[in-house]
Amino acid sequence: MPFISTYKDGRTLLNVYVQPRSSRNAFVGSYDDAIKLAITAPPVDGKANAAVIKFLASFLHVKKKDLEIKHGLQSRRKSVLIAGLSNDEVLANIKRSLPK
Repeated sequence: MPFISTYKDGRTLLNVYVQPRSSRNAFVGSYDDAIKLAITAPPVDGKANAAVIKFLASFLHVKKKDLEIKHGLQSRRKSVLIAGLSNDEVLANIKRSLPK
């Protein structure tokens, strides 16, 4: 999948396109080589970034400290590093949650 890869230190790199101010927090499909993530938080004062980390930590069952927004703090396009899970584990979780 083009939205997931292995970072140089072995962590998983997930490319996310964030849709802020949505009605729910959920993966909603793919968008231009990224997985599209709807987030209820507004893109103000880092609230959307915090919501992305909180959602991914809960969704993937990892600690927030295991996630890092590597690129895109000021953008809808973000690259999130995930420690402790393989690409296959992350991808399987995402595929199960996507709308049919």
